[in-house]
Amino acid sequence: MSSREVIVLNVGGVRFVTWASTLQQFPESRLARMVNDDNREFKLVNGEVFVDRDGTLFSYIMDFLRTLQVSLPTDFSDYQRLQREAEFYELYPLANLLSQEHLLKPRLEILEVRFSLQEMQTFFRIFGSCSTTIGTLAEQITVFTGQQSGQGWNGPFPSQEPFVPLPLERPSHHDLVFRCGTEYSAGDQFMARYVSIKPDNRKLINGTNVLGLLFDTLLKDGFRLISTRTVTSEEKVECYTFERMKRTAGLAIMVNQTPGSSGVAQARRSQVQKGK
Repeated sequence: MSSREVIVLNVGGVRFVTWASTLQQFPESRLARMVNDDNREFKLVNGEVFVDRDGTLFSYIMDFLRTLQVSLPTDFSDYQRLQREAEFYELYPLANLLSQEHLLKPRLEILEVRFSLQEMQTFFRIFGSCSTTIGTLAEQITVFTGQQSGQGWNGPFPSQEPFVPLPLERPSHHDLVFRCGTEYSAGDQFMARYVSIKPDNRKLINGTNVLGLLFDTLLKDGFRLISTRTVTSEEKVECYTFERMKRTAGLAIMVNQTPGSSGVAQARRSQVQKGK
């Protein structure tokens, strides 16, 4: 059979259409032998190759053959069943990876937002178990400062100097600090701090509004609020804890196929992610 010939597989009632070359990725597998007419186990029914196995799990087998990567959804749990399917098709590099569940399972990510309202200013501190997430938030959040005259906190947008962006405080790779609101400067002058969170273009001065926008940003990014507590009632510090299942980087298979080889593969980390 030509490697560019189209093959229709019916696996447990689920149809898959693919090139013969895709099924030949691992020459000693059952699927490759089927393409090469060396395996009579699978039946040809109405022009389709029928395989009496789990069709849903076979979709992950096909994804692996097409990409040479193991990338599973965050809610996937049938590692042992998928491993058995890989062993049935004699795709042992895939079966070996699936036997190491800890490499493939998503990890829990925790984020904590501390919110403190003091007079006309609001202070924020964000802690995260993943430094990459904190770095991304630091790129999204911008604090602008400018002088106001007369109206202070409740003024809509009184006359003021142009906005000047300020760098966020980064005490460590796992947290960031910023504040908004107004403070007295001199005479009837106020120093105002506004917060903007991309992709929203608004510049907000009210801490409660900033907190709401920050919540919306985190929820859209896959976090969920799991707890709210008061850290210190005297200083009015509220703590909000979020969590999300962080997708692991895909595991890619490096295959060195040579004539007569057994298709032995070596795994490496990939940046491809799936199943958001």
